[in-house]
Amino acid sequence: MRDDLAYGTMDQGADGRWRLHFKRVFPRPIDQVWRAVTEPAHLSHWFPTTIEGERAAGALLRFAFPGGQAAPFEGRMLAFDPPRLVEFLWGRDIVRIALRSVPEGTELTLTDVLEERGKGARDGAGWHVCLDGLAAHLSGSPEVRQEAIGWKEVHPLYVEKFGPEAATIGPPANLG
Repeated sequence: MRDDLAYGTMDQGADGRWRLHFKRVFPRPIDQVWRAVTEPAHLSHWFPTTIEGERAAGALLRFAFPGGQAAPFEGRMLAFDPPRLVEFLWGRDIVRIALRSVPEGTELTLTDVLEERGKGARDGAGWHVCLDGLAAHLSGSPEVRQEAIGWKEVHPLYVEKFGPEAATIGPPANLG
């Protein structure tokens, strides 16, 4: 198994919803990481969809997968506090990305409040691969978008880690 710190965790919140949590530290200043997690030119290197819409709390958003891999969907910006917090309704999930300066650079905490527990392993593997892509992008690697093989490699580890109840919803059709 790779570095355990790179792997996400899953727990159930007081509201009964399941949450994925990831922490990564990037050896970059907070402003550079902020741009990478909010600006379209950077998001295209690691985030699974486009994010169309105003970067302001309350704004309506539209998300589209590259190459039309799946139907676009709607959301809403819940919080936007540069350079520390972006939170949005992503379909029926809530995705929160919080940044803080640490001596090593910038700590990123990604939390995904899931609509259904059964997609925990699937989405955990997806965010894992996305955050690996973000790390590569921040390090200056050319063309860092992760291929499906990365997801296929890490998904069984999330199934094992989160259990069968978190793996009842299978992979997206383009990864199956």
